[in-house]
Amino acid sequence: MKKILTIIGVLILSAFVVGTVVVIWIGKDLPDPNRLSDRQVIQSTKIYDRTGEHLLYEVYQNQKRTLVELNQMSPYLPKAVIAIEDKNFNNHSGVAFLSIARAGFNNLIGRKAGSGGASTLTQQLIKNTMVGDERSIFRKIKEAMLALRLEKKYSKDEIIKMYLNEVPFGSTNYGVESASQSYFHKSAKDIDIAESATLAALIQAPSRYLNNANTLHDRRDTVLRLMNEQGYITLDEKKQAQNQALRVYRSSGIMDAPHFVLYVKQLLADQFGEKIVDDGGLKVITTIDYEKQKAAEKIVKENGDKFAKTANANNAALVSIDPKTGQILAMVGSRDFGNEEIDGQFNVAILGKRQPGSSFKPFVYTATFEKGYTPDTVVYDTVTNFDLGTNGDYTPHNYDGKEHGLVTFRKALQGSLNIPAVKALYLVGTKEMIEFAKRFGYTTFTGDPGLSLVLGGAEVNLLEHTNAFATLANNGSYHVPVSILKVTDPKENVLIEWKEVPGTEAIKPELAATISNVLSDDAARGYIFGRNGSLTLPGRPVAAKTGTTNDYKDAWTMGYTPSITTGVWVGNTIPSPMKGGGNTLAGLIWNQFMKEATKNTPVETFPKPPENDAIKPVLRGADGGIKLKINNISGHIATSTTPPALITEKTYLPPHDILHYVNKDDPRGPVPANAYVDPQYQNWENSLNDWAQRQNNSGHAISFEDPPTEYDSANYNPELTPQV
Repeated sequence: MKKILTIIGVLILSAFVVGTVVVIWIGKDLPDPNRLSDRQVIQSTKIYDRTGEHLLYEVYQNQKRTLVELNQMSPYLPKAVIAIEDKNFNNHSGVAFLSIARAGFNNLIGRKAGSGGASTLTQQLIKNTMVGDERSIFRKIKEAMLALRLEKKYSKDEIIKMYLNEVPFGSTNYGVESASQSYFHKSAKDIDIAESATLAALIQAPSRYLNNANTLHDRRDTVLRLMNEQGYITLDEKKQAQNQALRVYRSSGIMDAPHFVLYVKQLLADQFGEKIVDDGGLKVITTIDYEKQKAAEKIVKENGDKFAKTANANNAALVSIDPKTGQILAMVGSRDFGNEEIDGQFNVAILGKRQPGSSFKPFVYTATFEKGYTPDTVVYDTVTNFDLGTNGDYTPHNYDGKEHGLVTFRKALQGSLNIPAVKALYLVGTKEMIEFAKRFGYTTFTGDPGLSLVLGGAEVNLLEHTNAFATLANNGSYHVPVSILKVTDPKENVLIEWKEVPGTEAIKPELAATISNVLSDDAARGYIFGRNGSLTLPGRPVAAKTGTTNDYKDAWTMGYTPSITTGVWVGNTIPSPMKGGGNTLAGLIWNQFMKEATKNTPVETFPKPPENDAIKPVLRGADGGIKLKINNISGHIATSTTPPALITEKTYLPPHDILHYVNKDDPRGPVPANAYVDPQYQNWENSLNDWAQRQNNSGHAISFEDPPTEYDSANYNPELTPQV
């Protein structure tokens, strides 16, 4: 007997020595639990609308997580979790020694199921954050050792807070905040008793319970029973919660404003790197106006679906901007983000480069105004070959196929006449025009496209094109497009914060007022497009321009009030002709959206443009002729000294086009002595003479007479000078 006792004693001593050695050996490489609360925890980046209230998207790689404090959780959440997972949590020192013994026995006999045992919440926290979930006795020993140390370092509240922020709840949801948002569409602080019990029920086996509503319902009721038994809720609260229908949303992962969100995500990645965006827990407040965004998506989708059936146009995009700040209010990059047939995830608004057609013309005419021309400047709209001595043929035609004779720039722009637009670009100069366009933020122009630039011969993207029009709306002041208002990290350090700054002057305010006045003149476009069409808003001044490429592959409508600018593109993902243009397709989307976007907002007017102070008759013309008040006796232009009885008004149809009367680079300077040296002079004169011959042959007699240029005296009275 003594010998047996000796053997047992030796075995116990040996086991103790071996156990001590094992513990020391395991313990030497253990992580420091004191650093648990300071470690970098993977958190999702959340992208919100401009209010910071509506979550557009949660960016993450493998784990969606948002850290919250205990006071940012429902008070029932920790109670529910403790009740089902570790009822002795508030009393033990961090370890359930029985579970360790059970785990060892199960491993010895080869049993896999349940080999982990009933670990404490502290042990589960250690497993989730520091030692992993390998099934072995050594992991259990590590877990226990760290749990004991953890309980000495942190309070129970700190441990349960860390646990609730770490524990997986199924899919990619980690922590109670992410789970609450995904499954209940509300914050963890707002969930009720039944919802708290539901989350607690998921912890043991999230996938099993999420995929079986009946099983989840039963386990939730078990949690509620235990909460009542352990004194966390009353019997009435238990019964009421158990009678509550189980409602768990399964997130589809679909983002709101998807094209815009991905655009913002890329901007963040460019600045901070992909890793910070994916798991840095950033909070991003964007510029998007959620109501306008939803309206834009609905209008683009509904009309786009219709156009796909009726107009052979399978795609569309929209951008809306606050011109006073450059903030993007709405962005729809395709007709349907999820439509693979049209490559719906491709963001046409940012990445698409398309020809703008006539929607670029306003900038050409604005450039002429800056040079000294006026909306009342007259040119001949007659078929012209603009080729310069190469025996080639560049002879653009108008949308309606007609020639309109002598027209003002105002009428030519509003009627979207192509021939006068090419003449206007020539007066500016193509290289000068490209430099002018750069002031408005265009970055897509390369090389020199020649005179076709004014008819959309170069490519633009919708965001830049819309922002250029926003510059006109903002009195000529340019803002870089803004998509992000504020970015903070999990510690609420501000990484980005938008502050309002003055814009950069692209053009003088009076030039912006002039072009806005022209673009808002519905009467001036009536002869081509009719009155009160898609480019007007009832009772509200609006400046707008359509554009359609010659092959009908791209249709645009761009327009603005002083407070909102919207651009719309319609076309096909793979460019091909449509059955319609800017006015009938893009114009319909633009009109519907602008009506919605300006609803219940104050009516604003554009600044009044300056008076036409040009002296030359050709810069002060009128459609169909130049009207002057003349002294009947002298034949000179009447002045304030001319006796009223001698004054008569006369209309002149000049026998030459504008190059005969102005130096194109100095329109208000002296009349050119040798106008014919201009390279385009003869082309334009030939065109005018051919048109006159056609008119005379068709029975429409044309009588040319040069208007006088001399005045009755040195006294100049503006009221007696040429007028429209």
